[in-house]
Amino acid sequence: MTDPAANSPLAAYLAELSDQRRMSPHTISNYRRDLEKLLALSGDIPLAGLQVHHIRRFVAQLHGRGLSGRSLARLLSAWRGFFLWLGERGLVKANPCDGIRPPKSPRLLPKALSVDETARLLDAVEDDDPVQAARDLAMFELFYSSGLRLAELVALDCDVLDTVLHEGEIRVLGKRSKLRLVPVGSKAREALAVWAAMRGELALPGERALFVGVRGGRISPRMVESRLERRAQRLGLPIHVHPHMLRHSFASHVLQSSGDLRAIQEMLGHASIASTQVYTHLDFQHLAKVYDAAHPRAKAKPRG
Repeated sequence: MTDPAANSPLAAYLAELSDQRRMSPHTISNYRRDLEKLLALSGDIPLAGLQVHHIRRFVAQLHGRGLSGRSLARLLSAWRGFFLWLGERGLVKANPCDGIRPPKSPRLLPKALSVDETARLLDAVEDDDPVQAARDLAMFELFYSSGLRLAELVALDCDVLDTVLHEGEIRVLGKRSKLRLVPVGSKAREALAVWAAMRGELALPGERALFVGVRGGRISPRMVESRLERRAQRLGLPIHVHPHMLRHSFASHVLQSSGDLRAIQEMLGHASIASTQVYTHLDFQHLAKVYDAAHPRAKAKPRG
């Protein structure tokens, strides 16, 4: 590996990032690693001799080694900043990274549970602590029923219970402090009613949080993740389940049944319909599986 001390421009650049721009040691380490890749790829070519076609070749080589578009975008950003710094000091005549874009990464679709897997996850499960079990079921039923974000769920206070239990809806404070009203299904209302009756056994006096941890205060996002993962393992689900997966499952299953993307956008609290459109891909995957399983010509091979 190249020693930054042996390359004065790189050493000076990293020192400026650390001392003048106050970047963290972790960020500096990332910059060092990315820039050392550049030096290793350039070999005997001096920095001032690198041109656009060299950088394109380096990007192609790294992509061929398996680096994703996102990783290459980060590398190019680091390289571009370094050459900009060199140019300001007259050490290079032009920035060879200008105009170069990384290859696009395939868009990762959010993972959703099937309807059967969700039903399994929300089955009754034996637990050493029935109070925590009641809380967990209420949390996860509400996640799936209303498509909440993890931060929105842990921020709920007890004052939402009245409208949830009597009117079947919940008012949620989402991103950018935007309020939205979301329906709550009967199964979630039943689970919340059971939890509301038992909550006092766990909550500290005067605690406002709807969902509390073992110490009686507001439950942490990490604890919600841990309890959901524990539940999935105990029920024998063969996949890693995280809270956001329940939000994705809610959106995917509602779309499969209704096809109403605008309504899902409102319920999820997306500012733009573009954020919600990813679920049309999930829905198409479901439709494609149904087609392949049911259509008489779906698996017909072309005649030679």
